[in-house]
Amino acid sequence: MERFDNSPETALAWFRGGVGAALATVVQTWGSAPRRVGSQLVIGGDGRIEGSVSGGCVEGAVIVEAQEAIEAGEHRLLEFGVSDEDAFAVGLACGGTIKVLVEPVGSALPEDLLEELVKARAARRPVAYEVNLQTGVRRLLHDAYPERMRMDRSGMEADGETFVAVHNPPLRLIVVGAVHIAQALVPMARIAGYDPVIVDPRETFASASRFPGERIEQDWPDEVVARLGLDRRTALVLLTHDPKIDDPALEAVLRSEVFYIGALGSSRTHARRVERMRAAGFSETEIGRIHGPVGLDIGAAGPAEIAVAILAEMTAVLRGARP
Repeated sequence: MERFDNSPETALAWFRGGVGAALATVVQTWGSAPRRVGSQLVIGGDGRIEGSVSGGCVEGAVIVEAQEAIEAGEHRLLEFGVSDEDAFAVGLACGGTIKVLVEPVGSALPEDLLEELVKARAARRPVAYEVNLQTGVRRLLHDAYPERMRMDRSGMEADGETFVAVHNPPLRLIVVGAVHIAQALVPMARIAGYDPVIVDPRETFASASRFPGERIEQDWPDEVVARLGLDRRTALVLLTHDPKIDDPALEAVLRSEVFYIGALGSSRTHARRVERMRAAGFSETEIGRIHGPVGLDIGAAGPAEIAVAILAEMTAVLRGARP
């Protein structure tokens, strides 16, 4: 799932609250479908809803089917054609077809399996939910489908019977240096689905007035990253130009699983950074993980354009389009 939402958590909470719940998931699409595979809608037994499987054009029918499925205690596989007229209403040029799997919690989707999924998500553990649409067999897999996990890609398997929903933890961006570029980068990253954290021990820079509503850590970066943990869904961007601040963070992440490490500075500045990392005992392979100067070379000028270049390079690395 590309954007981290709370559909499994909501479904479990509604079920345990006595309302009853079903999860509706887009399992296959053809043409210009309104929502991507893996999108989810939670339907309560009392008709309440959260999320979306179609942008609005088939939600009504899914809600009715879901409430019937809750009563029957069985999953349903629905197929809808989205007309050109309906597609235009939700912002598409033409229509398409979607298949939606409806799973009542507590019957088709066992409560303990959903609880296990929710716990894995809370612990930032990537997990794949696999369901055989013919037999109804469901399971969670923690070390399977590595390519799907890397690409955030849910979908049908080649047999046409097995659906795999990828549940990755939300993307996280650690920005070291509460500078002007960070002021542009953080909101852009949030729009792109990242959960940003701004780290800077300098209180003048790392202030709520400069970054309203954002998470700010005023400790030294190596201490912060140790608390946060470093996994393959995390990116780190160094923006201070100050080795006293940047280098401890860099040393803390070079041997971690973070998918992206970027460091601001000219080619000359980066060459000095490389020498310092060599002196600290890091290998050429480890040092080669640093993207410096940071960002794609798009001729960026000014903080906003540099932020665009950084986010573009992060995306290219995340999607496998750039090493």
